[in-house]
Amino acid sequence: MNDMLSMAIFTTLGLYTLAIAVAMVRVFGGPSAQDRVLALDFVYVVGMLVMLVLAIRYDSEMYFEGALLMVLFGFVGSVALAKFLLRGEVI
Repeated sequence: MNDMLSMAIFTTLGLYTLAIAVAMVRVFGGPSAQDRVLALDFVYVVGMLVMLVLAIRYDSEMYFEGALLMVLFGFVGSVALAKFLLRGEVI
């Protein structure tokens, strides 16, 4: 791996870490429950992006499968939380 790609990956992971930290502030201190659910969904998406960057860094296909599962569970969780906020029940 060349130096430019290594530096780009390092910078990208740093910025994704910053994005997750800012979103976690919104998750724990959001003014409403809807803001908290949206911030949690954003954390799932950025977590998936981190896994994809790590897949490029380590040249491994297992990270791609993990990222797919992470987003799948994140989507199902977001739908369940949205349904709970709208109706007060999940099932």
